[in-house]
Amino acid sequence: MRPAHLIAAAGAVVASLSLLSACGKDDAAGGGSGAISVTATDSSCEVGTKSGTAGATTFKVTNKGSQVNELEILAPDGKIVSERENIGPGTGAEITVTLAAGTYKVMCSAGMTGKGPSQSFTVTGEGKATDPRLDAAVASYRTYVGEQVDDTLAKAKKFAASVSKGDIAGAKAEFAPSRVGWERIEPVAESFGDIDPKVDNREADLKQGDKWTGWHQIEKALWKTKSLKGEGPYADQLVKDLETLKTRVGTASITATSMANGAKELLDEVATGKVTGEEDTFSHTDLSDFKGNVDGAQKAFELLKPVVQERDADLASDLTDEFAKVQKLLAKYEKGDGYVSYDTVGKDQRKELSDEVNALAEPLSKLAGVVAK
Repeated sequence: MRPAHLIAAAGAVVASLSLLSACGKDDAAGGGSGAISVTATDSSCEVGTKSGTAGATTFKVTNKGSQVNELEILAPDGKIVSERENIGPGTGAEITVTLAAGTYKVMCSAGMTGKGPSQSFTVTGEGKATDPRLDAAVASYRTYVGEQVDDTLAKAKKFAASVSKGDIAGAKAEFAPSRVGWERIEPVAESFGDIDPKVDNREADLKQGDKWTGWHQIEKALWKTKSLKGEGPYADQLVKDLETLKTRVGTASITATSMANGAKELLDEVATGKVTGEEDTFSHTDLSDFKGNVDGAQKAFELLKPVVQERDADLASDLTDEFAKVQKLLAKYEKGDGYVSYDTVGKDQRKELSDEVNALAEPLSKLAGVVAK
């Protein structure tokens, strides 16, 4: 989960990613005159039109408020179709989604906390036939998502068993591995807005009156209070919530463009949580989450690559090269079956990681537009 307060903490990284999202060709898929304008303020969300036709749709949001904002496209059943977070004051971003007929909500959330103002957006008609290769990519990605949920659930059960036994050493060893599957498919998991806060809320994300559960609540007990007394029920709840995800993940709305947007969202996760060291603030296992996010983004790209290669060979080449560079840099920090503690990674090293993430984020921001052509 991305912290809601990181514009100041992440500084230029977040600002640059927001601006990069706004770059693209002036065509219907990539923005410009074909994009639907959205104006976000601290208290409003104004959409340029209330209706559109089925198929690829680009929303171009401008934040005219004083707080960081978030744009969400919500399906008729309330699930998140796609989102763009960390849109800083005075900046903009674009998001391209594939929409079927139905009534959606376009929502802006100033401060990225809770549900903000929204407007209905009605889609009519039928979209154009999709490339069979994209249909195959979506099917393969669904399988991948299911595999990752199974992986994280199995490892979370081991983690929970250690917590319930009071085995601090065992639980510490199992904490980061239990999160990897989740981190790889986080945009899909986050589309179930009732599950994500239960399992992945950080202490800094809590609002007054919120009940804190999930990985990070137990993380604090392990590394800060150094006691597992009373943590058994929290471990059991984590497993229960992940079991709920397993039963519902097959209903997630997944399209080729949502895969591409999800890959970009995963890089945003890295930029605003992992590189800054604010994701796993007690355990300093941020690099494990970093790796999971990058792996998930790369998987989505690799499945879409045959189509991208045909439509924009330069973009396919750039993404292949940049993913390889990030993976090579991450490998420098491997230690045993995991990674070094992030509190041992110095300022210059963190900047190097940040620079590589930015270099990958730039071409990745173009992926959805190419897929939607």
